[in-house]
Amino acid sequence: MKESDRLSAVAEGLKLNGVDCAEGQDTLAVRGRPDGKGLGNAGGGEVKTHLDHRIAMSFLVMGLASEHPVTVDDSAMIATSFPEFFAMMTRLGATIEARD
Repeated sequence: MKESDRLSAVAEGLKLNGVDCAEGQDTLAVRGRPDGKGLGNAGGGEVKTHLDHRIAMSFLVMGLASEHPVTVDDSAMIATSFPEFFAMMTRLGATIEARD
């Protein structure tokens, strides 16, 4: 057990963003979509990162391939572990907006 239950946090974030997945005690099964459509959260729901930079970065990367935006509740901790992350994401085509 780390600062957060990372497996559970990832499963919750995936489900919030339309991914078909099933969480076990120590496992996570993810089923792909043949059409790849519908991923992201059109309703504006935020992935709870639990202040974990790995979770935040993973879901922001997911946003590059999703049909709808992917939003995280906090991304400030990314600057500590990967200060170039936001510039790199912008170069890859991401639109990252800070929330107040």
